[in-house]
Amino acid sequence: MKWYQNSKISLIWAVIRIWLGVQWLEAGIHKLKDGFDASGFLTHALQSSGGENPAVQGWYASFIQHFALPNVAVFNVIVPLGEVLIGLGLIVGLATIPALLAGAFMNLNFMLAGTTSTNPILYTVAILLLFTGCASYYWGLDRFVLPAIKNFFKNRHTKHRIANSASH
Repeated sequence: MKWYQNSKISLIWAVIRIWLGVQWLEAGIHKLKDGFDASGFLTHALQSSGGENPAVQGWYASFIQHFALPNVAVFNVIVPLGEVLIGLGLIVGLATIPALLAGAFMNLNFMLAGTTSTNPILYTVAILLLFTGCASYYWGLDRFVLPAIKNFFKNRHTKHRIANSASH
């Protein structure tokens, strides 16, 4: 076991993971409560793609113009809902790795759209926690849920193998 994966150090990772989860949860709740319309954000990002030093690269502006803006109603739902789910997952340590990946992906997209704000910090924390592996969820529900899921599929595979060998 690496030094950053022991149970004492993993308590620090849990505190950081929970902090990150609170950031996501608060952002998602704010968007759900106050209403969220990504069209203004996306339009501004598209406008930031021109000029000598564009904040948004041309390929990403093309994604915004041809995919995100035409489907803004979908983004208006999945962004706040995704933020809430990421936050809850990180706070309780359930589906931690998928939540970290989804959060990092969202932060990356916000940065690609020209928004700095706290995105680089949240992105960096998510990547750091991903590198800690199982230590990021040692103090969370995944510590118990993941072995149960593994045992379920292992037992199912064993029963299937036994049933097949008995029929031959």
